[in-house]
Amino acid sequence: MPMLTLQPSGKTVEAESGKSLLSAIMAAGVAIMHKCEGKAECGSCHIYVKEGRKTLSKIQRAENEKLDSIVGVSSSSRLACQAVVGTENITVELLSFV
Repeated sequence: MPMLTLQPSGKTVEAESGKSLLSAIMAAGVAIMHKCEGKAECGSCHIYVKEGRKTLSKIQRAENEKLDSIVGVSSSSRLACQAVVGTENITVELLSFV
């Protein structure tokens, strides 16, 4: 099972392949905003993927359109509700406002 490392805390947990990063982060007991319940409509679960981007699911149209409307987006940005865990380890940076 892939390992998910959460920055800046450094907490590492197992992440189930095929599940969203949002569900893996919440299962780790970490608070993360998700106002639209995982529908890629609000952008509140915006994170930065520092390692393991290629193992995540590809960005779909709804996620890409929402990311285009968010300030501070970079090439490592994803919506945790839309990024599905693959088979390799992942490191993400959570934004400080929760």
